[in-house]
Amino acid sequence: VMAPSLGDYRVYGVAAQVQRSLSTPRAQVRASSLVISSGITAAAAGTSLALNSALVLFALVKEQNVLTQAGLFHAWILGVVLWATLGAPGWILGVVYLILGSAVTKIQKDKKEALGIAEGRGGRRGPENVWGSAAAGTLCALAYCVDPSMTYKVGFVASFATKLSDTFASEIGKAYGKTTYLITNFKKVPPGTEGAVSLEGTLAGVVGSILIAGTGYLLNLCGPLGFALCLVAAFIATNCESVIGAVFQDKVKWLTNEVVNFINTAIGALVAMVARVVILGA
Repeated sequence: VMAPSLGDYRVYGVAAQVQRSLSTPRAQVRASSLVISSGITAAAAGTSLALNSALVLFALVKEQNVLTQAGLFHAWILGVVLWATLGAPGWILGVVYLILGSAVTKIQKDKKEALGIAEGRGGRRGPENVWGSAAAGTLCALAYCVDPSMTYKVGFVASFATKLSDTFASEIGKAYGKTTYLITNFKKVPPGTEGAVSLEGTLAGVVGSILIAGTGYLLNLCGPLGFALCLVAAFIATNCESVIGAVFQDKVKWLTNEVVNFINTAIGALVAMVARVVILGA
């Protein structure tokens, strides 16, 4: 009989954590209330729980290096919410973002580590990264259950398009940016400086937003207008994020990268949703 491996203990630990979170009477009451008072059906909730729990266990067995153990648990919560609210399309969009965002973080990783501007923990995402990136989109998904308007779906796609645009711009800019400028005065600054922009990073950011907005379009989460609005919103929000980083981030202690990410994605979602309402009148 083989002794349990470290991966086995991780599986048992997270599985127990998931089970405890679902088995308390208070959690069951909350879940029941959510199903009854929103557009989430019991079938969708059950499928979401089963699918995401199976994937978490698989990821632990394979000892994935995209998320920390705590980050994996929070990604499970996110996955459950996205599938239960927007179905497979919303869940797939979140997975596409995670894959592309993680992949671009590893580009020129050695160079960025040598310069001290690489992501911490080897690029592995923790709970703060999960919600900094996805909280705004999650709010849009929950709002869609209360009021099933395409506007909230567009906001959902725009939030992730904004975040991938920011990630692509930052990571490609740090890896290949020949000259970086501070967005507020366009003075030359070292790569990795808060609020720094480069031509290479800016173009990469546009590509990132196209990838997510295009995925949203293919998944019927947005139409042609929504696709265009997501691109515009992502560009506006990403540049707003650079301004916030340049002007405030080093001066305001609570304005961490994760808080700025939430503000960034919230701006992207709001710009897209407001623009859609103004254009269509609904």
